[in-house]
Amino acid sequence: MVLHTILLQTAGVLLQATGTTGIESLGAAIGIGLAAIAAGYGIGKIGASAMESISRQPESAPDVRMNMIIAAALIEGVALFAVVVCGFIL
Repeated sequence: MVLHTILLQTAGVLLQATGTTGIESLGAAIGIGLAAIAAGYGIGKIGASAMESISRQPESAPDVRMNMIIAAALIEGVALFAVVVCGFIL
């Protein structure tokens, strides 16, 4: 419920800042918020899984850590692309 309120407040602020009231601007603002939230959730899941894997097999820590960093970087790239595309809509 709190997340829903924050997203709506963010959308309202973005709409006021751009001076438009179109539905496409609202969609872009919600898209930016969802991209950021989804990226944070995905990276958190990667980190949790990597720590669990390292705790089960400590000898594989360097390989797991490298794969975790690569996966997190790919997720950040997709999230940045989504924010930029939604920003162009605004």
